[in-house]
Amino acid sequence: MTIALVSNLLRSPRLSFKYSIRTMAYTTRIVGAPNTLEHRVFIEKDGKVVSPFHDIPLFADESKTILNMIVEVPRWTNAKMEISKEEAFNPIKQDIKKGKLRFVRNCFPHHGYIWNYGAFPQTWEDPSVAHPETKANGDNDPLDVCEIGERVGKVGEVKQVKVLGVMALLDEGETDWKVIVVDVNDPLASRLNDIEDVERHLPGYLRATEEWFRIYKIPDGKPENVFAFNGEAKGKKYAVEVVHECNEAWKRLVNGQSPAKTASYEISIANSTVDGSAEFTQDQSQVPQDSRQPAAPVDPSSQYPTLLFA
Repeated sequence: MTIALVSNLLRSPRLSFKYSIRTMAYTTRIVGAPNTLEHRVFIEKDGKVVSPFHDIPLFADESKTILNMIVEVPRWTNAKMEISKEEAFNPIKQDIKKGKLRFVRNCFPHHGYIWNYGAFPQTWEDPSVAHPETKANGDNDPLDVCEIGERVGKVGEVKQVKVLGVMALLDEGETDWKVIVVDVNDPLASRLNDIEDVERHLPGYLRATEEWFRIYKIPDGKPENVFAFNGEAKGKKYAVEVVHECNEAWKRLVNGQSPAKTASYEISIANSTVDGSAEFTQDQSQVPQDSRQPAAPVDPSSQYPTLLFA
């Protein structure tokens, strides 16, 4: 699949989008206190909640070279925040394991996540489709993004980024792409245009990224993760093709061609902008109002991070 071809893939006859991507500004509607099971971060535009999975456009400019990403986990933090696929309008919440809030452990020499970690909207790694090169099915999530710019993001922030490359983590037998991007406003953005530029201007960062994903589950008693391509980061051209393939998979999901509910998963595709989609709605009566509170103390029985050597 060529870049010229994939650049035209968003023109779907079944879907139309109600937004002007040049004028979008997003805010957050925060429910409850961080470090609690009830905490949610919704994303708003003009006072109405939008889905970071379905409503925020993937592309942020008409040339489709700048993309929107949603920050789930700010750099240097440990709380494993993620877009909730199951809840209406897909708020960001903290992952739960065995009834406890999940935190990623610190594995020496790293502290928390070493990039602004998040996802591309309007993408989906289809769990029914095996990638021809990784030989593994998709992980049933929006496409993961590692933003390597110097400014620490905020949970729910929508950043404009450009794609530099991609790694293929094989997480428990599933393809789990990690797209490497940089904020377009970063001081290095003009010099970072492909994956080899990352090593040139940020030497060691890609090696640290591979190590982080390889070892971060070891403190929880799991084995090292493995990668396709021997851990090699593929370049911009390959990464752009992955992004477009996952955008096409999302289109099939949101318009009902791929099931949103099966015996193994259930995804909310409620949205307010994608005409022709299976769950287009303007009804937000069940969405909670802002009730933000100061962060609660961390439950000491949670898997709170300590400095560990993997």
